[in-house]
Amino acid sequence: MAKKKKQQVRQASDDVYGQTAGAIGGLATVFAILGAIKAKLGLSWPVTVLLTAGVLVLLGYTAWKVRTALRGMWAGQTDKKQPATAAALQQEAPATAVIGGDQAAAEAAVVHPELTRALATAGAIGKDEIVRADQVTIEPVKEPGKGTVYDFLTPEGRTYKDVEKRLGNVAGMFGRTRMHTTMERVRDNERRVRLLVLDEPPHTRPFAAPTRQQIEAFAGVPFGHDVVGQLAGAKTFDKASLLVGGMTQTGKTTLINGLITCLLIAYGEFDLYLLDGKFCGLTHFEKVAVRYEASDNPAVFEDMADELDARAERRYVKLQEAKRNRQPAPKFRPVFFIVDEAADFFAHDGTAAGIKDAARIAETARSLVSKCLESGIAVVMLTQRPAQNAIPVKVRDQFQYRLCLYVASEGTAKVALGDTYFETIAPINPALLDPDIKGQGVLFAHGASTLIRGFNFKDEFMWEVVDEVYDRQHAAIEKASGSPLKQAIDLMRNAGGEFMYTADLAPALGITDTRPGEQGKQLSKLLGVSSGKDEKGVRGYHLADLIAAAKSGS
Repeated sequence: MAKKKKQQVRQASDDVYGQTAGAIGGLATVFAILGAIKAKLGLSWPVTVLLTAGVLVLLGYTAWKVRTALRGMWAGQTDKKQPATAAALQQEAPATAVIGGDQAAAEAAVVHPELTRALATAGAIGKDEIVRADQVTIEPVKEPGKGTVYDFLTPEGRTYKDVEKRLGNVAGMFGRTRMHTTMERVRDNERRVRLLVLDEPPHTRPFAAPTRQQIEAFAGVPFGHDVVGQLAGAKTFDKASLLVGGMTQTGKTTLINGLITCLLIAYGEFDLYLLDGKFCGLTHFEKVAVRYEASDNPAVFEDMADELDARAERRYVKLQEAKRNRQPAPKFRPVFFIVDEAADFFAHDGTAAGIKDAARIAETARSLVSKCLESGIAVVMLTQRPAQNAIPVKVRDQFQYRLCLYVASEGTAKVALGDTYFETIAPINPALLDPDIKGQGVLFAHGASTLIRGFNFKDEFMWEVVDEVYDRQHAAIEKASGSPLKQAIDLMRNAGGEFMYTADLAPALGITDTRPGEQGKQLSKLLGVSSGKDEKGVRGYHLADLIAAAKSGS
């Protein structure tokens, strides 16, 4: 350290010596020049010094002027080049953001601050991406269901799925919950999103029940109102069934009463089978049902399921025959089997016999629900105990439509909606629903979730609809009075059976030919109904098929 300090001192001394020597040399040079000028011009020393100083000042001023002029010329050339460079940059920058060739719009693009901040913070778009203000439309939602709809395009490279995956986070950026927020995909553009943000929790105020005209105008079967008061439901029950789960006193029976009412109005003619596990939950519709049972006995469920399973088998036979004969597929009259408190029918007492019976019933139910895919029989099951083992998994897996009302946990919700439900796009957790809002639930159909609230029709309206359907059915049967079809129905009812062989029914209706094949042809033509088979494969007619034909007027 001391050595380094001595070196620094020595170097400083050398610098001072050098500067002093230079200064002495400079002064000597100046005096020499001045002496030469004095001797040349013959002037005195004062005049020589002043003259030399004036000349040096003049030369310095001239050099400054020249330097200033040159700098001004250089700056002017730079300013002329700068606008061209900026224009080029402006054209390059938005080129990557041009949509549909709209270059002018891209150049004028302005960031929409609210949506850009919300989506970027929620992780739906990148931090360096923007939502363009000229691609955003904001629409207020009026009564009922106040809120705001943001219709916008995501940045290039993003789609509606990026927003859908982060919908809960996006809702939080607006100071709302997932319950306040819905998202609609617009099919004309993968990047287009319609985002609804409600001002208040959904279904806080009940919507008015739909009119008959609104139900008839709906494209399908409505289940309830969505969060802005529009009708929501299924396009069709063809090749589909419905499972409804939710805790007690959450409004399942009211919801299903509304659904049956809408079916009677919108779906046309169909056969209704009702198993009322609550004993009085579905009583409104008893008079229009082909079969109504108020019971919690598993044997009753099994009997009805067997009856419908056999009906499905007969329909499959007809489908096979049509294909073999290269004929159009037959059109079947729709059938709805609605079971309230379905979990009771799969329970057992823990004994070996009870477990065996429950397993058999579960297999019958699974077979029935799966056969609805082609045979036109739709099954609707409701349960207030959506526990893991309430309805067997092999039965639950057959339902295409799922509807879950309020439940206590996410695990319970999976029983009704499916084990992988929360891995789907934009799921809604039924455990977060308000249990005081009766009939509110999550409808999961075709991979999409919709928050709805079921209709609460007045009794008078439901009675009116039921009476109209009953009168129509009765008129059709009366029209058939005295006809072979009505005679066959009366014969079977008087015999107390659900099936009658062709060999027995043909003579009773005046067919004298004893050849089995000819009997079948004449009887089918006389009744206008195709024959079926019993469990042994013997041909004949089922009472349910005859009644259905009479009610439909065919």
